[in-house]
Amino acid sequence: MLRIDYANCLRSRVGEHGLVDDTISAHAEKLTELTRSLNDSRGTGWERWRELWNAPMRDTHLNQAHAVANDSEGRFKNVIVLGIGGSALGNIAIQSALNSPSYNLLSDSERPGPRLFVVDNVDPANLNAILSICDPKETLFNVISKSGETAETASQFMIVRKILQDSVGSRWADHVVAITDPEKGTMRSICDDAGITTLPVPEGVGGRFSVLSPVGLFSAAIAGIDIDALLDGAKAMDERCSNEDASKNPAAVLAHLLVRLGVDQSKPNHVMMPYANSLKLMGDWYAQLWAESLGKKFNTQGNEVFAGFTPISALGTTDQHSQVQLYREGPNDKVIGFCEVEDFGDDQSLTIPTGMGVDAIEYLEGKRMVDLLNAEKRATEYALVESQRPNYTIKFPKVDAHHVGEFIALWEIATAYAGLMLGIDAYDQPAVETGKKATFGLMGRDGYSDWLSKVNDTLGETPFVV
Repeated sequence: MLRIDYANCLRSRVGEHGLVDDTISAHAEKLTELTRSLNDSRGTGWERWRELWNAPMRDTHLNQAHAVANDSEGRFKNVIVLGIGGSALGNIAIQSALNSPSYNLLSDSERPGPRLFVVDNVDPANLNAILSICDPKETLFNVISKSGETAETASQFMIVRKILQDSVGSRWADHVVAITDPEKGTMRSICDDAGITTLPVPEGVGGRFSVLSPVGLFSAAIAGIDIDALLDGAKAMDERCSNEDASKNPAAVLAHLLVRLGVDQSKPNHVMMPYANSLKLMGDWYAQLWAESLGKKFNTQGNEVFAGFTPISALGTTDQHSQVQLYREGPNDKVIGFCEVEDFGDDQSLTIPTGMGVDAIEYLEGKRMVDLLNAEKRATEYALVESQRPNYTIKFPKVDAHHVGEFIALWEIATAYAGLMLGIDAYDQPAVETGKKATFGLMGRDGYSDWLSKVNDTLGETPFVV
């Protein structure tokens, strides 16, 4: 199971920049109260995501995802996921964590599934580049949109629909699997009319909490990832995070550390720095979850609070050479979270050869790469403590579906705790809506002409150009 070592967040290690050593026991009563509150509200309203790994929702989604993935087996050489934000980041992160970085370069016989691409932007160069190497006759398009009206995903789908109609004709819908609202919405109507196979975006599960629903399970399943184990890991973590004893509850501890360091110790920048390339994109997934959930102008009482923390995605050892200089000697306004992997499986034995004959680097000869990687992590950890910079480590026994599922559930539940601690609604995103409405106005959508005027009046031509 995952473990969190948070000694480096305490005053015995980082002095006045840390929390008192007994911070968890000192706040045990409040943390127990929050745990009871979350245990009572789980599965209701916008917290239905916490039932994704429990029956009956779990069994329904697994059966659906496996059935559609099995039906697609052998029919397609490529799968292209069309989505954005919570409809894409989790898919990319799971694929990166649990399949080889060379997955798409492997032969058909070596890969456990078709090549997988996630198109999570409307950059025309990126979309064209992927479409140019994927024959539409051999490609399944997985469009993910609860409403079907998100401009980015809608535009992608409209382009793909035309390409499929031109290449495969009346059977174009056989090349699409949509993950959308099971009952209503624009995408639901399109799918019903065209006969497109669909999977559900569950009610009460927001996009950034949806990766362990069909939103993320289907693309993982079709790429050969053990989605049952993903949910097993999430369930195991959830059981630990339901414990009213705060000292045994990883999510309560993690949220408490980050919120108290962020608010009381003026450390609002939270770095996620895994020492494993496979976990790098989990940092991008975490960034949306932490930023969009907690960054709120108003608290639940309607008072202006400007709450939230800035997540930063980094990679060890790479960013020892690009960011750690700032972390050690710049403003002491950050908490650095490391991920450390104990067992890299078949890659564990990769060893640096002997016989180079160069004195300056002889110390590396015969050493395993994993030992160098973890030595670099420990050295960075020491350097940060020496500079009184709080940090913690999430320890993975190994990177597999079970432990990735644990990681996802840990951060989702920690986010729920943090929302309560900050007194904000962790499930809305009102600031995002302004940009959506402005985009509608700029693109000429009926009923949004006033937004076009607002944008143009605010961002009109100025003399301040060089």
